[in-house]
Amino acid sequence: QARFVESGGGLVQSGESLRLSCVAPGFSLNYKAIGWFRQAPGKEREGVLCINSSGRTTTLADSVKGRFTISRDNSLQAAYLQMDNLKPEDTAVYNCAAGAYADCTQHQGDYALWGQGTQVTVSS
Repeated sequence: QARFVESGGGLVQSGESLRLSCVAPGFSLNYKAIGWFRQAPGKEREGVLCINSSGRTTTLADSVKGRFTISRDNSLQAAYLQMDNLKPEDTAVYNCAAGAYADCTQHQGDYALWGQGTQVTVSS
């Protein structure tokens, strides 16, 4: 079954940057929104950013405004999450998923192809 493969996580210090990538081998994402989500220990999974099939972005978590940027490359069936000025509260497992529609939605139930995720740890 097709699913995303995320990469790029790691351990960084507060204020540093990371760029996460996700690809879905064998699956066409050209007409799907792609969302990045995260789950911190002991917390529910939350949406971070979403990008629709045309490249329009939607912020799902106010806490990342001005620090995180989402992008996609349809030729590579990939999406990216550029995370700048990282904070300890950004520590989480980050996943991407494909939306059921071309436009972004707020409902996680509308997303599929969840991968294993990549761990991001930010030390203070």
